[in-house]
Amino acid sequence: MLIFYVLLAFVLIAALIAVETKDLLSSVICLGAAGFGGALMFLFLYAPDIAITQVVVEVLSLIILIRVTLSRDITTISGEREFFAVVVSVVLLASVFLAGTQIFTQFPEFGAPLFATASPETHASQYYVQNGLEQTGAANAVAAIILDYRGYDTLGEATVLFTSILGASVLLRKKARIGREDRP
Repeated sequence: MLIFYVLLAFVLIAALIAVETKDLLSSVICLGAAGFGGALMFLFLYAPDIAITQVVVEVLSLIILIRVTLSRDITTISGEREFFAVVVSVVLLASVFLAGTQIFTQFPEFGAPLFATASPETHASQYYVQNGLEQTGAANAVAAIILDYRGYDTLGEATVLFTSILGASVLLRKKARIGREDRP
């Protein structure tokens, strides 16, 4: 349970640094650290498919943001922040932190297999195990879950990954760099 508090604190600190730093490249790097901390939290919550999607999207968005940041001449943010905006931001972050700690206290103990004690009527995992072969015809339970029971979820994750890769390749293609260098 301590690992969740550590990861939550890490994500919050990285997000605060990303918001408060004046150097845009440092802000992008801290934003990436917060995203990877979120991916680790998904991994510890037994959601590896969401963690993998988070990492891929995070890497591609970091590439895009770093490219945009380095291509600009301006790398710092100038101007004073208002006291009211800072106070509201701190109160909002404290509220999110407290809500997150309350949510984490409701999780089962780390490492305790919740699905092993679940009844088929109330939990999908036992239903998949008991009825997967009969309803889908797939001998592999994982394939039955991914392709039959959670087909739309898998399609959505594949669409997010494809769109991220396509966006990164469009922004990072060599022809676009050559076209920009030829301009006066």
